[in-house]
Amino acid sequence: MRRRIAIIDGHPDPSPERFCHALADAYGQAAEHAGHEVRRIVVAEAVIPFLRSAHEWTDGTPVPAAREAQEALAWAEHMVIIYPLWLGSMPALLKAFFEQVFRPGFAIAREHTNRWPGLLKGKSARVVVTMGMPGWFYRLFFRAHSLKSLERNILKFSGIGPIHETLIGGVEDEGRRKKGLAAVQALGRQGR
Repeated sequence: MRRRIAIIDGHPDPSPERFCHALADAYGQAAEHAGHEVRRIVVAEAVIPFLRSAHEWTDGTPVPAAREAQEALAWAEHMVIIYPLWLGSMPALLKAFFEQVFRPGFAIAREHTNRWPGLLKGKSARVVVTMGMPGWFYRLFFRAHSLKSLERNILKFSGIGPIHETLIGGVEDEGRRKKGLAAVQALGRQGR
């Protein structure tokens, strides 16, 4: 089944040698080769200012990079979010991206007429997180707190589901990187 996929490359450093960029490339190329349509959002290349007030979030005008991302996400049936774990969470620039893009009127209803005001129903997601520690340790010891926060407080609240996760730990090891790239390529071919 052919899918429309938006890849959010959430590493804030634009240096091409960053592993998250390689993962986004691997997923995208495998997906396109399998016949899926792909659009890529590179957070490191976008001009994304931080929001500083509730008024700015609810009534401010999204910056051009946020509007472009909204168009890509509205078009997509499936989104893939790739980012490194920094200080136990997503990098600040990626969080700023979500705040700019997932605004009332786009991701959530302006009036909360029901418990889940999400406007992105019918879309699925895969979250790929890279880290230095083993993925199992992040789940067991840290309980994947920041990943659960992204899934529950941003994605599910916006109506997105199902949501799947891929943790790639030990990224300093070349062998683990190769396994991670192979796993992401397989997911890209499947459009998952």
